[in-house]
Amino acid sequence: MNTKSIVLLLLFLYSLYPGSFSLAQDAAVCATSRISALQRQAVATPGHVKRMNQYNVTFYKLDLQLERNTTYIAGNVTTHATIRAAQLDTFAFELHPNFTIDSVVVNGVKQQTISRVSGDVSVKLTTPVAPPTTLTAVVYYKGTAPNSGSAAIGNGFSSATESTWNNQVTWSLSQPYAAYEWWPVKQVLTDKADSVHVFVTTSADNKVGSNGLLTRVVDVENGKRRHEWKSKYPIDYYLVSVAVSNYEEYLTYANPAGAAAPVPILNYVYRGGALDFFKNEIDRTGPFLEHFSDLFTLYPFAAEKYGHSMAPMGGGMEHQTMTTQSTFTFFLTAHELAHQWFGDNVTCASWSDIWLNEGFASYAEYLAYQQFAPASATTWMLNTHAYVKLQPGGSVYVADTTNVNRIFDFRLTYKKGAAVVHLLRYVLNNDELFFQALRTYQERFRHSTATTADLQQVFEQVSGLNLDFFFEQWYRGQGYPIFTVEWNQQGEQLRLQSVQETSSSATPLFTLDVQYRIRTTTGDTIVRVPHTQKQESYLFEVDGEVLSIEVDPNNWIPEQVAASSKNPALKVPADKIKTLLVYPNPAQQFLKLADLPFMPASVEVYDSTGRRISLQPTATGTAEVTVRVSELPAGYYILQVSDSNRHYRTSFVKVQ
Repeated sequence: MNTKSIVLLLLFLYSLYPGSFSLAQDAAVCATSRISALQRQAVATPGHVKRMNQYNVTFYKLDLQLERNTTYIAGNVTTHATIRAAQLDTFAFELHPNFTIDSVVVNGVKQQTISRVSGDVSVKLTTPVAPPTTLTAVVYYKGTAPNSGSAAIGNGFSSATESTWNNQVTWSLSQPYAAYEWWPVKQVLTDKADSVHVFVTTSADNKVGSNGLLTRVVDVENGKRRHEWKSKYPIDYYLVSVAVSNYEEYLTYANPAGAAAPVPILNYVYRGGALDFFKNEIDRTGPFLEHFSDLFTLYPFAAEKYGHSMAPMGGGMEHQTMTTQSTFTFFLTAHELAHQWFGDNVTCASWSDIWLNEGFASYAEYLAYQQFAPASATTWMLNTHAYVKLQPGGSVYVADTTNVNRIFDFRLTYKKGAAVVHLLRYVLNNDELFFQALRTYQERFRHSTATTADLQQVFEQVSGLNLDFFFEQWYRGQGYPIFTVEWNQQGEQLRLQSVQETSSSATPLFTLDVQYRIRTTTGDTIVRVPHTQKQESYLFEVDGEVLSIEVDPNNWIPEQVAASSKNPALKVPADKIKTLLVYPNPAQQFLKLADLPFMPASVEVYDSTGRRISLQPTATGTAEVTVRVSELPAGYYILQVSDSNRHYRTSFVKVQ
């Protein structure tokens, strides 16, 4: 999505929801914050990645000389690693060709043979290394970072003067493949370093924001100072960061439940009035951190800090323990903070699964609105669904991870990703289980990486549901459902017929429960019924005259309603149809149907994809029907009872 597209999108959303224009503007900040004008491709060749995967990084130390008005870098980076191969004869890493490599020292020995092909660097080791011997490599280098515009936001390393407050700032942004544009690195998501040190020597009037704790600031020669940041937590390569400017410092604290001590929130803010301007928004950070700790588990880096470094980057980047942001708004601050759980603590194991970072961080915006500004939560979800439906297709799954624009597609990765999280909450239909699953996911993959399959497994284990259908349709599938609803009433009986089309032929049917609000002259009722076939027909008992029927009144589904209208030609059974009573639900061995208005000849059980898996005859002359479910795997099922001219469908859950 380019800037022009965003402007058109804002106009479109404003026409739909004029009262929520400020939220649409906030969304545009995030959109522009992850868009590159160029198509950025992964740097390292597959062969080079294979060579890099012969070792596991345990520690990085960056010792760099930087200033706030230039992208010139001089210094060295130390890598500690364990050996995965039987023998390591080549130390491989990535570094942009703009930089000159002065030398590489491995296990105390200066290496003589260094080969470079674009960003791929291979150092032939004088003495090969084999387990259990570890590797310590120090790369000495210098040069000016490229102005490539190839990172998720601009360059991997940038320097600019912020126009409003006239502050000079130099900052990094490595996501997804741009760390090599400022330091020698192994850019493999699944290899987190166990810890990191970032030492920056700069002019005495500068401050340096980075990961972890600022352990000391040392005066060095030429009137400069070395800022020594250290973090003991595992960290992915793209979350290592620096930001350099003559910042004003603003320190607050959060007090999340379970923390051994208050969590510092360290803010490096532009000089010249920016703190006064942004203070109220910055002060939201502590309550956000406390709330997210309640929902997701304790802030993952509570022994160190959280904070912000300002930079004119046009959005935010969730650098571990110290986000880089260009501004402060409710939405942006909540989003980037939530990344400390979804993205930093648990990192997507592949850019194909970037929604595990961005979709969940986006959904955290909604959770923050629900807690702190509930009047805006509904608008946020309406806007999110509107974004999803701007185009008919597209999957949350990213097939082409060589294209940065596709990885950070705002409609699919952010907005549809968030909508899918919301739908997952709806499918579980139990907030206690939903948030328990989120906490289990955070705990199980703490300081590591995860895939969508890992997330699905956690949700299935916590809920007892088989969610294959859900992830196939909403994660790998494309589009959204389109409903055409007709209804007719006869006395107390209401027949509702719903036909589902989809916006993309790639997913011909979405299997899900749908809520309908039935408005009558005596009041409103919301019913929730399964939709597992192209056309569904339901029978309800109602009081009063039906005035209208609303599809998905609580905005759980990103759907389109083609029509919802009364059709007098729609036949309604003459006899009274009562609500089907199914118990126990969840069931283990048997399911009983009581108070039936007719005796069905058989009972059918369908799985969540709409496939019939059981057909059982019913005994005549009994007041209730018993359905055997003991042989079914745990999961979500549809039950259908029928006679010659009608059927009734309801859902149940089978547990072990």
